[in-house]
Amino acid sequence: MRALVIHKAKDLRIETTDCPEPAAGQIKIKVAVGGICGSDLHYYNNGGFGSVTLKQPMVPGHEFSGFVEQLGNGVEGFKVGQLIVISPSRPCGNCRFCDEGLRNQCLNMQFYGSAMPFPHIQGGFQEQLIVDASQCVDAGGLTAGEAALAEPFSVALHATRRAGDILGKKVLVTGCGPIGAMTVAAARQAGAAEIVVTDLMDNALDYALKVGADKVINMATNPDGLIPYTQDKGTFDVLYECTGSPQALATGITAMRPRGVIMQLGLGGDMSLPMMQITAKELDLRGSFRFHEEFPIAVQLMQSGRVDLKPLISHTYSMASAVEAFEMATDRKQAMKTQILFAESA
Repeated sequence: MRALVIHKAKDLRIETTDCPEPAAGQIKIKVAVGGICGSDLHYYNNGGFGSVTLKQPMVPGHEFSGFVEQLGNGVEGFKVGQLIVISPSRPCGNCRFCDEGLRNQCLNMQFYGSAMPFPHIQGGFQEQLIVDASQCVDAGGLTAGEAALAEPFSVALHATRRAGDILGKKVLVTGCGPIGAMTVAAARQAGAAEIVVTDLMDNALDYALKVGADKVINMATNPDGLIPYTQDKGTFDVLYECTGSPQALATGITAMRPRGVIMQLGLGGDMSLPMMQITAKELDLRGSFRFHEEFPIAVQLMQSGRVDLKPLISHTYSMASAVEAFEMATDRKQAMKTQILFAESA
């Protein structure tokens, strides 16, 4: 079979490898569609991010769906040819954080397409893959492309859960890449009364409107766009900060009302914080990292039709055009969610 392998920055190759047979409790899948994530782009463009760098060739990809090809012994509830979506989150289930129910903080996490541990955890951008049945969720009623959106949507759902009660609240989203756009959908589903989104690109803001934003502000052409929201100590109850930019965080905080909640999702390295404002406004600053139990919920919300993320799929490329796909995914003037097609059917 073939796999996409990143060797170093701007060095993505198609290589041939073998896929083993599934053991008990495992499923062999034919990968259908894989979505290119921000972390994949960091590996492709820069060889990593922060202290996380490629130390060996790695198959990227943690947003993917697939068709069941073969069932290992003891696997029930799935059948050959079935479209499924695979959670890349594989906690050990035995460490102290798993015991506490914080599985996204597992000390021995095996997360697809990650260079955090060494040896690196190989990802899903390959034609065939062995997965644990416990990772798999039926994707019936969805297209393979839609199903592959479950992973990033789970990130948004986890952040929304961490934010607490959003019903009737005013929400600001800074940065509208795929995660920012999906936080819009998650906040709308959670009952937000008003959602305002900022970004530097009109293309990104157009997508925000498609998934439920009430108002968008281009901070490049309208840098004072948030000023009306800063009056009388601020307006917004919840800030989803999705850029990892200190400037975006600081600007967003000026529009927060006292005792609001800042959800930090963007990972841009260490950031300076406007601590005087955070303290004086009694703001809660909360991190949000990955997800776990939200994954099947993400699939169910899409299957029910309550959340429609199809408009976020902007480009689809063949495996043979993977380099072109990664280059397009880097271009925020054109792309939102770029996906790679590995197989059209079982």
